[in-house]
Amino acid sequence: MNADIVDLRAFYHSRLGMMAAHSIAMAIAPIWPKLPQERLVGLGYCLPYLDRLSADAERTMALMPASQGAINWPPRGLSATALVHEDELPLPDASIDRILLVHALEFTEAPRETMRELWRVLAPGGRVIIVTPNRRGVWARMDHTPFGNGRPYSKGQIIQLLRETNFTPSAFSEALFFPPAKSRAILKFRASFERSGRTFWPAFAGVNVIEAQKRLYQGLPVAERAQRKLLVPALAPQGVPTTRKRHPG
Repeated sequence: MNADIVDLRAFYHSRLGMMAAHSIAMAIAPIWPKLPQERLVGLGYCLPYLDRLSADAERTMALMPASQGAINWPPRGLSATALVHEDELPLPDASIDRILLVHALEFTEAPRETMRELWRVLAPGGRVIIVTPNRRGVWARMDHTPFGNGRPYSKGQIIQLLRETNFTPSAFSEALFFPPAKSRAILKFRASFERSGRTFWPAFAGVNVIEAQKRLYQGLPVAERAQRKLLVPALAPQGVPTTRKRHPG
């Protein structure tokens, strides 16, 4: 089930959504403390996080999947929002320094094609942060938040996907250790849950936060390379008949 833009905006305007955004932002902050003069793109619904990250960036764009819908951002000034297809981004090759994915990978129908498209638009050495619901976490089992929709991932599954699409994982974090409850009595202990969870049960976080760097070269296994055939182009120059060496008859 895809998340709708109306539901996403309503969630992040709720008390639970604002606390969830704060917890995830605190997990991203040590990985990307500042983005001085870098070009930043958010894919999915990243607006609560782009507000925090865009201060130092050269420019920031919010790309929202067509299946999700789009809203104007930022609220003041020229719009930096575009409605896109995840596997066909309207960006030149190697044009972006950082990409943030939130509410994106778990909803895409072709995750490998999406990651290959991110590889294409990232500059050499560019980095991506992926925030996805954790398969083991409570948040993935409750459908009253956006993190309970779409396909959740384990950390191992994300790492495998990154390696298959020429990315090297470089940093890891977790967030959302507090239960997705609407009760104020429970939510007031959110900070305690977050501190305890990172220490005692990191595998059961609500979301995994993984940074990866664009890998420029992909090695070929020796066995696969040994099976490759040397092909000669059909139009390879052979010399005209009158200039070929004649053998004595």
